[in-house]
Amino acid sequence: MTAGPQSARPPGVFRRIAAASLPYQLLTFIVFAAGWEIYARQRGGLLLPTFTKTVRATVQLLGSGELWRALYVSNQALVLGFGIAVVVGIPLGIVLGRFRRLERLADVYLNILLVTPMAAIIPLLVMSVGFGLASRVILVAIFSIVMVVVNARAGVRQVDPSLIEMARSFGATERQVWTRILLPGALPAIMTGIRLGVGRAVTGMVIVELLMVSTALGGLILQYRGLFKAPLLYGTIVIILAEAVLLISAARWCERKLTRWAGTP
Repeated sequence: MTAGPQSARPPGVFRRIAAASLPYQLLTFIVFAAGWEIYARQRGGLLLPTFTKTVRATVQLLGSGELWRALYVSNQALVLGFGIAVVVGIPLGIVLGRFRRLERLADVYLNILLVTPMAAIIPLLVMSVGFGLASRVILVAIFSIVMVVVNARAGVRQVDPSLIEMARSFGATERQVWTRILLPGALPAIMTGIRLGVGRAVTGMVIVELLMVSTALGGLILQYRGLFKAPLLYGTIVIILAEAVLLISAARWCERKLTRWAGTP
């Protein structure tokens, strides 16, 4: 006896639920929140608020003008610095991936940026640029540009050389090779570099405000830490993490839309 169409539906629904990532993410969050709450109630003290107190403090911060002013000031450096990293980093990475001689000249500087602790650059920026917006923008750009350049370079390198040779054999010009083969082939890696660079840019935005200029979000963190206002301190950090997750999710969405042909997950 064959099963009817109604009996085939539930397994399909359950399979779709099991394959989705949202239920697992919610389950992980619930377990994490419960563990935080239990541990804070038993072992926590002045410097470790409970999960519920942190949630209330986060809601309180979202209703305060002080937080939104801090977000505005911090995101000025984030937008400008990351914009510079993208505008400069993508063409630079593509050129380095295409022309190996230029890569030999610039490779040592990329390696230096990859291994140098960014906190060590802050005193140099202070002495050369000052404490204003320019120094914060430069540090955010330095934090994020490495990821953009390295991934764009890798994207150009992973293009199959046989495609370029075949295009040459059919009389393709250098411009056609760039527009028809290199740039489309490198686009998935470029978008990955942008997504990774966003996370690095947020990190740079906070570090420069913590170590160089006690202003905006970094200033709020230092203020709440000095006053032992742990719920507000944790709430500020939660808001920063939420912004980073939203930006990375937006970059991932753009990556899926622009590279749909590549089967980007």
